[in-house]
Amino acid sequence: MTRLIPDWLVHYPKDKLGADVTAGLIVTILVIPQSLAYALLAGLPPQLGLYVSIFPVIAYALFGSSMVQAVGPVAITAIMTYSVLSPIAQPGSPEYILLAAALSLISGLMLLACGLLRLGFLSQLLSRPVISGFISGSSVLIIVSQIKYLLGVEPHGASSGAILLDLLRQAPDNHLPTLLVGVTALMALAIVRLWLAGWLQAAGLSRAKAAFVVRLMPLLIVLAGMLAVVGFDLDRGEGVAVVGSVVAGLPGFTLFMPSLDTAHRLLQPAFVMALIGMVQGITMAQALAISRRERIDANTELVGLGTANVVAAFYGGMPVGGGTSRSAINVAAGAQTPLASIVSALAMVGVVLGAAQWFERLPLAVLAATIIVAALSMIDWRALRQAWAYDRADALAFLFTAGGVLIFGLEAGIGLGIMLSMATLLLRVSTPHIAVVGRVPGTEHFRNVARYEVETLPGVLFVRIDERLFFGNLGAVEQRLNQELERVAGVRDLVLVMSGVNLMDTTAADVFAELNQDLAERGIKLHLAEVRGPVQDRLMKSAFWAALTGEVFLSANAAYEKLGPAKVWCPEI
Repeated sequence: MTRLIPDWLVHYPKDKLGADVTAGLIVTILVIPQSLAYALLAGLPPQLGLYVSIFPVIAYALFGSSMVQAVGPVAITAIMTYSVLSPIAQPGSPEYILLAAALSLISGLMLLACGLLRLGFLSQLLSRPVISGFISGSSVLIIVSQIKYLLGVEPHGASSGAILLDLLRQAPDNHLPTLLVGVTALMALAIVRLWLAGWLQAAGLSRAKAAFVVRLMPLLIVLAGMLAVVGFDLDRGEGVAVVGSVVAGLPGFTLFMPSLDTAHRLLQPAFVMALIGMVQGITMAQALAISRRERIDANTELVGLGTANVVAAFYGGMPVGGGTSRSAINVAAGAQTPLASIVSALAMVGVVLGAAQWFERLPLAVLAATIIVAALSMIDWRALRQAWAYDRADALAFLFTAGGVLIFGLEAGIGLGIMLSMATLLLRVSTPHIAVVGRVPGTEHFRNVARYEVETLPGVLFVRIDERLFFGNLGAVEQRLNQELERVAGVRDLVLVMSGVNLMDTTAADVFAELNQDLAERGIKLHLAEVRGPVQDRLMKSAFWAALTGEVFLSANAAYEKLGPAKVWCPEI
């Protein structure tokens, strides 16, 4: 994991070189508008989006574990950067850029530490509905933040709602040339995303070629916007806002160390950014690995993402992450190994040295349209519908997280999501599923009496527990057992089917000992069936095991046969 030269490079198959080089060049061309746009979204000079598409990309390629995940500036980290830093410093100012670098450094060190300490399992701290809700809420914030560039006005407001109201108030003052450029780009991008692929396939183009054209179109629309500005002198003659001065040349290495006050101020948002980056990066890497029948290591992935952000702090100063659209472009372009990302980074060097200044007259309205269309696609209505149909608790977690982001901000929103995840988890484990079971006629299988036609024994109650037993759910277990014993008259044997119990803590063993004694005083024997090996090993060390009034059966059917009425065998005469 810590080797400078990774295994994939040591054992690089030469037959993949052509595909990787081609993919790297294609990715470079297609992500230029995206890189500029996300730097703008973060409140940073646009060239920083190009800078962090060089050295951080190489760092991830060397230290990450995914073969095809592409790292770079992404929408969520960009809006988080702006949300955290804009109240502290003026966006685009030297102080702001330094704070962005500090944010990248601190979050990168956190990711790196988690990887080295093998804490990749922390990526499971957030449920998918919470992540989807956070991304969806953040996407709405992104859209609201970009509308001003489409309209050519400067709204004021402390919240998204206030900003939208101010935009409505300023509607008569919209800058018409800017509005025309922005809405035209927005409509063109929307048509491309929604319908172009279908039209091209209907015209006879293959699915792969149609997808490539669709991914190429945003760059062509950006170029068309630039040509319109230059051809009609829209920036100088009509006042259409453009990117402005773009500094050419490679970024220099900036060695700095944030002050203790700055580090303390950015610690909490950096943690949130690291957590979101961890979940997004690992989830994306796993999805790509599954589709390619490969494996990734979550801890190595964190080392790669952390190293990329640390490098970004010293070469550009903008936090980076695993990008869904970048990775999709990388895969679609035919990338086979991380060499494609290295080729892309080297090609970006050429862009920064020779072509960066071409984008100085790129209209901000076109970049805003690019960001808005990308953000709209990130609002996950499908996840909400599925959660609502499958589990209302997950759907509420989605809605509360998204609402928290919109009402209280990004940090508070994800904090609310984490609390909801923990509360839901505690609620579920504290109320285990318990079922009275019986034997399916003619078989040795036991099923819930409320769901199947089953056989039961008089005086014998079979109860199956489908959850680990620990101090947090034992009260619910005791209550349910007592309810069933009161409901069924004349019980003399209680059989606990333990096939679903994979853990019992000390409190559980003590409670079972008390239950065993209480049942004995009521003339009821307690039996166990289908106890898992590790659970039995621990129970055998407890006082409960020696005091058990009943037996331990290998299976529920063995208990049924032993405790049922005695069978009389009569020989045939």
